[in-house]
Amino acid sequence: MIALIDYGAGNAASVSKALHYLGAEHQLTSDPAVIAAAEKIILPGVGHFGSTMTAIDARGLRQPILDAIAAGKPYLGICVGLQALFEGSEEAPGVAGFGRLPGMVRRFAPGVKIPHVGWSRAWCLKPSQLLAGTGSEPYFYFTHSFYGPVGESTVYSAHYPAPFAAVLEKDNIYAVQFHPEKSGKAGLDVLVNFVTLPRGAHVLTRNSAEPAREPARRIIPCLDVHHGRVVKGVNFLELRDSGDPAELAAAYNRAGADELVLLDISASHEARPILIETVGKVARELFIPFTVGGGVRTVKDAGEILGAGADKVSVNTAAVARPGLIEHLANAFGSQAVIVAIDAKQQLAQDAAGRRGWEVVTRGGRTRTGLDAVAWAIEAEQRGAGEILLTSMDRDGTKTGFDCPLTAAVSQAVSIPVIASGGGGTPADFVDVFTRGKADAALAASIFHFGEISVADLKKALSTSGIRVR
Repeated sequence: MIALIDYGAGNAASVSKALHYLGAEHQLTSDPAVIAAAEKIILPGVGHFGSTMTAIDARGLRQPILDAIAAGKPYLGICVGLQALFEGSEEAPGVAGFGRLPGMVRRFAPGVKIPHVGWSRAWCLKPSQLLAGTGSEPYFYFTHSFYGPVGESTVYSAHYPAPFAAVLEKDNIYAVQFHPEKSGKAGLDVLVNFVTLPRGAHVLTRNSAEPAREPARRIIPCLDVHHGRVVKGVNFLELRDSGDPAELAAAYNRAGADELVLLDISASHEARPILIETVGKVARELFIPFTVGGGVRTVKDAGEILGAGADKVSVNTAAVARPGLIEHLANAFGSQAVIVAIDAKQQLAQDAAGRRGWEVVTRGGRTRTGLDAVAWAIEAEQRGAGEILLTSMDRDGTKTGFDCPLTAAVSQAVSIPVIASGGGGTPADFVDVFTRGKADAALAASIFHFGEISVADLKKALSTSGIRVR
């Protein structure tokens, strides 16, 4: 039996779901006796190093975990569960890690978008048990602002752009900086290898000439949900039924989508909660990152959504009304779980230089706010947002191409990833938004829902155009 350590980590439910899918006997527990009796232990993790170690200590779990490791039981640390193995972290000066590996966890240096979010390749340094069977330079899903140093126990590194520890293996200690429970088949293979230890063979894979130093560009289908059904229209009007959310989610998971977004498009307008039951049904079909937005007004709302299986929440109208909500969410769940959605329309009036900027609109574009979209994106980052979901309301549903000037203006103004939305109709549109628009990811809906182009065909076209995709 595997003890999945429960200290309040946001991804514990997702890890448990993956283990259940694999048929692995496990128990989500904070009971030292259960940990002592387990054959293996998994320490999940997402968010702040200091909060993680404080929660572990508050539940009296530090010594049981260390005792299990000392007894030779296989340990798998995920994300912050990897970082906890080191002496400490710049994220929380004075807070001690487990000290099982030498060195300190560091923050990524300025000059790259932080957090590091997306699918990056792992680079083989030494034979590995965990990554046996995952292929040469597999892609995994990362979301973190701090990293462990490459050292003697590092068997795979990743680059952003400098190398950091992606996979650690030392005696009975195993750890990954990425999220295997959100890394599709490759991630599930990693979990299988841990579950079946010690049967796994040490495998050395062959690398290409140069490691990838930036994440792949992400393709994200969006489920606009209205009263439990996926719909699509133009500017959220003249809605057409596109199918069942859970069925579409399962199809996109199989098709190679990099993430999935679900937006309850009428929750804010109707002043009602998001449909949590729908969120749970969709989450059960996914082994890729899952974001939910629409009607998120409080930390409690976000907690319920994350508890139902989402990995991130997207806030829009409520954040414009109460910008402090962004900080509250980031403090509660970590910046990596907080996306600020910005719906923007080109301003009608020109400035003194004869330029027209973009104004933030809310409630499905029904309400103009007077806020400048670029300035609001900068403020959202300062308040703790981990990503920006930027929708051009002038282009939404039109399939006339993304608003590349808008996307580039925001992307160049912030140092967090920007997801472009609104207007994607052809592969050329996606090439444009990744090159001219400087987007880190691109979101679309109807072109996927109605079979106008598949995720696989779009990625093939992007790769042919020199855009790195998973």
